[in-house]
Amino acid sequence: MTDGDEQPPGRTTDGDEHRPAVDAVDAVDAVDKASAADAVAANVSANAGADDTRAETARAADAGADSAEVDAAVDTIAPAPAPDAASLPHLVAVPAPYPVPMAHVGEPTRAVRKRRRWLLWTALGLALGLVAGAVPGVLLRGPAQDAAGRSAAKGDPGTAAQRRLGERMLALLDRQATALVGADRAGFLAIAEPAARPALSRRYAALRALRVTVWRPAADGVPEAADGQPGQWRQTITVGYCFVAPDCAPSTVELDARWRLVGEEPRLTALEPSGTDPAGVRPWQANDLAVTVGKRVVVATTTAQRSKLPGLLAQAEAAARVADRYAVGDARPDRYLVYYAGKTEWRRWYGGGRPKWTAGYAVGVGGGRHDVVLNAQTVTPDGVDDLLRHELTHAASLPDRGYADRADWWLVEGLAEYAGADGQPVHRYEGLTEVRDLLRGGWSGRLEAVAPEADASDSRVGGAYGVGYLAVRHLVDRYGEQRMLDFYRAVVHERRSPAQAADEVLGDPWSMLHDECVAYVRAVVG
Repeated sequence: MTDGDEQPPGRTTDGDEHRPAVDAVDAVDAVDKASAADAVAANVSANAGADDTRAETARAADAGADSAEVDAAVDTIAPAPAPDAASLPHLVAVPAPYPVPMAHVGEPTRAVRKRRRWLLWTALGLALGLVAGAVPGVLLRGPAQDAAGRSAAKGDPGTAAQRRLGERMLALLDRQATALVGADRAGFLAIAEPAARPALSRRYAALRALRVTVWRPAADGVPEAADGQPGQWRQTITVGYCFVAPDCAPSTVELDARWRLVGEEPRLTALEPSGTDPAGVRPWQANDLAVTVGKRVVVATTTAQRSKLPGLLAQAEAAARVADRYAVGDARPDRYLVYYAGKTEWRRWYGGGRPKWTAGYAVGVGGGRHDVVLNAQTVTPDGVDDLLRHELTHAASLPDRGYADRADWWLVEGLAEYAGADGQPVHRYEGLTEVRDLLRGGWSGRLEAVAPEADASDSRVGGAYGVGYLAVRHLVDRYGEQRMLDFYRAVVHERRSPAQAADEVLGDPWSMLHDECVAYVRAVVG
């Protein structure tokens, strides 16, 4: 099993944005190369509630902004007007994936270990999710729509009239998708009622800042009449989307579309996050975003945090170069996507619900892709590089639908810890004290049993991560990185037992290798 299947208890959803007590990176003053985009984004907010004529006037300015954003170091969206009902996210019960606890200021020798305490209580229900066919929001994710962005209707096929209405609605959403990818804001808004346009304008601006290249809506069944609201209809859709790369395997998001019939013509009244989407509310659904795009990484945050972007991008690009080495097969991510969350956003994005000490996590969004989220309040300057290497390695190495056996925890976490260490000597690994404590009591000596329980102490958790790191380090020392990755692929992706994988990939019996790994752990810590 792994982190990310059980509903977090006591999840909070409200809170005011505060300046973080500890910055993740030193603020870097940079020339704002996105001033043209800013001006247009401000125009978007100012004209959001206007009619189509006023929206058409802004089309030329939008086109200029989209041209400018290609060369801009940072693309920024102006602050949005007060949210209306259509713009408020629907917070859903989703797992807390891959969390990493915060560093504790004033404890430099143990900060990294504490920061790595992940939410194991979210891991324990993974097998149940597999058995029940559930799709947790971090590791298990339903397959993306096909290249055409279409899927068969789910459930009741509905009446012929419902099917015809659904086809008209989907045709309008296709027109909207074409406008979005083509930088046509007026066209994007044209299918909607005037009251829906402020929220849609913000959605358009956020997606354009993320450089959306693919947006493929597909109907998940026929539209249904809204109870007690004559002429109102609801429809669930799944959208396949890509950012930056035009030919990616699309990630997917579920949306609730609401419509009003004007004569025979549907008019969009809201396009909201779906309460059934397993990954929860995406940042671009909930907030205005400032975005910077690098060679391998896209980093996004709120406009209040935009000064962090240049430094974060530089650190994320360096981490990506490390994580790329651990991509399994040829499935290197086309781009890593990192979100830097303020206090309110941390409670909202991807369902929220993480404990106060969590500093980061990776969440599966389909298409073989995992988004990474960092907590602006708890990440420290000396911990962000290690954290980014760790999380981006998960994004590079995990299978799309995750892994199902908790006994493999040591291998998944060991690989991420190995990448986080970035080649440093073993004696400099900061969790050795916790490993030594673990060996003195509380562990059976079996790798498959090292994963800590949900209520384990910080020392127990740190020791478990250290054992995983040292075991993977031994496999690398003995067989090299590539054969270790081949073993990882056989166990985590192809779901072979370690015994079968060791015999087929490494050519040695797992019973011997297991004992060697444990002996190496004991030898390192003394």
